Amino acid sequence: HVQLVESGGGSVQAGGSLTLSCTASGRIYSSNCLRWFRQAPGKEPERVATIYTASGVTHYGDPVKGRFTISQDNDKNTLYLHMNGLKPEDSGMYYCAAGYTVESMSSSTGYCPPTMRGQGTQVTVS
Repeated sequence: HVQLVESGGGSVQAGGSLTLSCTASGRIYSSNCLRWFRQAPGKEPERVATIYTASGVTHYGDPVKGRFTISQDNDKNTLYLHMNGLKPEDSGMYYCAAGYTVESMSSSTGYCPPTMRGQGTQVTVS
């Protein structure tokens, strides 16, 4: 049973940077997309970034475009989220998820319906 484990969260001042990691305990053969999403207290989950694993195509939510970068290291079974120029509104619990979709129909929107997700890592920006 493959698990996803996030790490790298913490507290940072506005304008600072953090890199989140999401490590899978094994190869996820049933997925072709990986995503980060976040949720702040009292708010709905928000899609942050998606990567389609075969092509490397990425998609970002409007609030993070130009500041965040999603990447993958297949040899390490690890997904990353490099976050720069952090703002207080970026605060929340960040989750990684793996999913499966038809990339040609989804890549323009970042759609990646999750089949599994991690437990999250907290990011606080003050």
